[in-house]
Amino acid sequence: MRPVPTIEQEREYQEVRAAAARIRPYVRHTPVLSDERLSERLGAQVFFKCENLQLGGSFKLRGATNAVQLLTEGAAASGVATHSSGNHGTALAIAARRRGIAAVIVMPRNSSAVKLDAVRREGAQVVLCEPGRVAREAALAEVLRTRKMEVVHPYDDERVIAGQGTAALEFIEQLPGLDLLLTPVGGGGLLSGTAIAAKALNRGIHVIGAEPEQADDACRSFRSGERVLLDAPDTIADGLRASLGVRNFAIIRRLVDDMVSVSEEAIVAAARLVLERLKVLIEPSAAVPVAALLEQKVHAPKACVGIVLSGGNLDLGAASWLTGAR
Repeated sequence: MRPVPTIEQEREYQEVRAAAARIRPYVRHTPVLSDERLSERLGAQVFFKCENLQLGGSFKLRGATNAVQLLTEGAAASGVATHSSGNHGTALAIAARRRGIAAVIVMPRNSSAVKLDAVRREGAQVVLCEPGRVAREAALAEVLRTRKMEVVHPYDDERVIAGQGTAALEFIEQLPGLDLLLTPVGGGGLLSGTAIAAKALNRGIHVIGAEPEQADDACRSFRSGERVLLDAPDTIADGLRASLGVRNFAIIRRLVDDMVSVSEEAIVAAARLVLERLKVLIEPSAAVPVAALLEQKVHAPKACVGIVLSGGNLDLGAASWLTGAR
C-alpha cells in the first residue's frame, strides 16, 4: 500500500499548484522531446523536458517569477537581490523587470560571459565577487547593508522551490506514465520541487538527483544524513557548484529515492549526444542526468524515464569541448 501524504507534503504540493497558476502568464510551457536512437544509446525509454527552451534559457524563471509575484507592494518597492552563478540571476532580473522593480545580482568573477551579459541585458545591476559560496554570501550581505532589498535565494526559499516544482508538474501532465524522474542537483531547488510534485502525483515514481563527481556534496549529504558544504568546487557544470540548501536537503531526505554522481568526461559526452540526437543545445549542468544514464549510474532498462534538461545558456566561445575530439 502506498503511504498517505502527510499534511506537510500536501501543503507543499498545493504551493506548487498555486505557483503553476500564478506564473502561467509569464513562463513558457516547454515541450517534451524523445528520440528512439538516443533512448537505445541510454538504455531506457527516455523523454526530455526542455527547460533549456524556457524564457531566459532555464527552469529558473519559474521559481524567480513565483517569488517576485508573491511580494507585497511594500516589499517589491525596495527591489530584489540575490547571488547567482548566472541562470537564477537572469531569471530574477526578468521577473523584476516585468514587475517594474530593481534587481541586484551578486555573481562570481568567473561566471560565464554569456550569463553575465544576460543578467545585465535584463536591466539588473551586477556586483562581482570572488568564486565560492562564502564570498557570494558575504558580497550579498554587503549589498543588503547599504540597500534594503528583498532577498530571493537561488534555491533555499519555499517560493522558489514551489516555482521550480511546476516543471515536474507539467512534465507528468504531459507524460503521465513516467516511472523515473532524473534532474541535476546543485543547491537543490529543482530536485526538491520536482520531488514534491512527482510524489504527490504518483507515489510510486522514483526521483533521482545527479551531480558532478567534482561537486558531490549532495551525494555525500544524502548518504551521510548530514548536510555537507563545499565552497568552490571545480566542475564544467558551473550551474551545479552550489551546496545543498537547508530547506532543500530536508525535502530531499524525505522524498528523493537516490543520488548519483558522474564524471566530467561523461558530462561532455552527454551534452554532445543531446545536441547530435535531439538537435537542442544544453549547458553542461543540464547534461548531468543524461550522463548518469550514459555511465550506467542509473539502471532503468524497462522504465519510462523523464529527464529535465535544466538550461541552455552555453558560452559557445568558451565551449572548446563541444567541437573537440571525443
